[in-house]
Order: sequence, then C-alpha cells, then structure tokens
Amino acid sequence: MCDNCFNKIPIFKFKPIKKINNINIFCVTLYKDETQKLIRAVKYHNKKDMAYYQAKLMYDYWIKVNHSDNEFVIVPVPMHESRKKERSYNHMELVAQEFIKLSGENYKIETDLIKRIKNTKPQYKLSKKEREENLKDAFALCENYQNFQNKKILIFDDIFTTGSTMNEMIKTFQNKNINDLYVLITSCSKYNVS
Repeated sequence: MCDNCFNKIPIFKFKPIKKINNINIFCVTLYKDETQKLIRAVKYHNKKDMAYYQAKLMYDYWIKVNHSDNEFVIVPVPMHESRKKERSYNHMELVAQEFIKLSGENYKIETDLIKRIKNTKPQYKLSKKEREENLKDAFALCENYQNFQNKKILIFDDIFTTGSTMNEMIKTFQNKNINDLYVLITSCSKYNVS
C-alpha cells in the first residue's frame, strides 16, 4: 500500500450512514478498488502488516467525527473459536490494536466482552433473510458485562452489507443494558450508502 493508493480511497462524510436500534453506524468508505484489496489482504491473505493501513483509514475518519475525543472501549466483531483457530488471528483485533497505537493509547481494546457462540456460515453468499437467520443468537456477553454498562463501546468491523451482524451485536448489548454504543466500519457495499 503506497501513499498514492492510500490517498486514492474516497472518504464518506463524517456522519452516520445508518441507525440500528437508535445506534449510529459510521462507515469510512466503499468496499471496492483499493479498499477491497486492503481488507481482503488483512482478512484472508495473512498480510497482518496491512492492518495498519486499515486502522489509519478508520482513525483518520474517526478523529473528524465529533465523538472522537471521548474515552471508548473498542470491541472488534468476534470470530467463532473454530474460525479463529483456522485463520490463526482475528483481523479486526489487529486493526483495533493499530488504531489504538495511532490514538496514542487513548482507547482500550476488549476482546472478551462479547463472544460469537454460534459458528455461523460466511455471510457473503447469503440473502438478507438468510443472514438474519444465520446470525440469530450468535453472540453472548461475558459474565462480568456489568463492568461495561457505564462505558462507551465502539464496535469495529470491516464490511457493512445488510447490517445483520451489527443488528445482532447491538441487540445482544442492549439486552444487557449496555446502551452507549457506536459502530465504526471500514467499508460498506454501495447498496447501503444513503
């Protein structure tokens, strides 16, 4: 990823692209061209060093959003244990770690607060209805979730398509009275740009 390619990536306006259960969903750019290559490199091709560029995209965007000076706990979307074992890492955890470094350690990362307890199928080939069914009851909070009820949670993900994953995660948090939630996603499909 050279500076030229990085600077080619078009950035969305600094406002939510959508609300899910009254929670703002912020998205940096479209899932295409350089962004698509970048995300796929980190996610599928073991190019862990590229997580820095994905984090930089997200960080450069987030510091222009009004909430960026608040203290947040970053929660990357969790992978099921079997998927993580297969891939050997959660790409969004790597991105979150790089984001924290860019912030000067102003944020904390929490990878145990929410777990994916259902080994869901990959989403990309599923319809909206199939995605919703696939993700139903897929997440659960850890036993000490009460410690997070008064904290600001920033959920991290790489691609927003139908919103099924976010919908299910947000619902899981809200069911346990964790309501101060924000979502920051690297990219979204063109179908979701408002």
